[in-house]
Amino acid sequence: MMRKTAMIYLFSDSGLAVLHDFIDSETLFAFDLDGTLAPIADDPGAIRVSAAVQQSLAHLKELAVLAVITGRSREDALRHLGVAPQYLVGNHGAEGLSGWEQHEADFRRLGDQWNRQLRQSLPDRDTLGIAIENKRLSVSIHYRGAVNRTAARSVARKAVDLLTPQPRVVGGKYVLNLLPAEAPNKGTALLQLLSLSGCRKGLFVGDDRTDEAVFQLKGDHLFTVRVGGGTGSRARYFLRSQREVPLLLRHIIAVLTQRNP
Repeated sequence: MMRKTAMIYLFSDSGLAVLHDFIDSETLFAFDLDGTLAPIADDPGAIRVSAAVQQSLAHLKELAVLAVITGRSREDALRHLGVAPQYLVGNHGAEGLSGWEQHEADFRRLGDQWNRQLRQSLPDRDTLGIAIENKRLSVSIHYRGAVNRTAARSVARKAVDLLTPQPRVVGGKYVLNLLPAEAPNKGTALLQLLSLSGCRKGLFVGDDRTDEAVFQLKGDHLFTVRVGGGTGSRARYFLRSQREVPLLLRHIIAVLTQRNP
């Protein structure tokens, strides 16, 4: 069994020392979107990447290789980001990876099929506070708006158990993410982006259970940061909240600027 180690607060003296030592021109900088670059919103369509974060991302893109690996579709993510990174992977790793294009049509058919089945099996979803989001290559069932989230999750889980074929289910913050069993995850995506970009190292920042596919990867060439404390994550470092992400971006840019004046 893989043993978990306690995460270290990134803005501690030791955390910042390791961060500054890790960063160089051969580092790929990858970020999740919801809960990381933008605060989570009750309505997934209402998230907002602040102007300060957008400006930092644009600056970072000029200094290094920037990637966003998100649960949203690529098209939807671009609408919110305000800047196009060198690499943008959507649907938790299933969309936008080189070499997987031929599979995306199959993933899209599965997503549409699950969407239809769920809408038939959950006729009272609005009353229950359940929302179905079809991201085309994956489907998310949100229950953040439910009065009784435990009951809503139970109803949603029973509906998922009836789906044909069965998806790979990854939980999150009041959401069930339904993914094709054969689809790559965020960890697969990050490793492939490192290979494609030619970068020797990768820094990844995420906040949710789907990001554990990256956090569980091993190697000194990876620097992983979880937004939000808590227990059970395999990330090495953590930020206390999403409000600290802009500060992290400023630290990264400052180090890169100092080393590449």
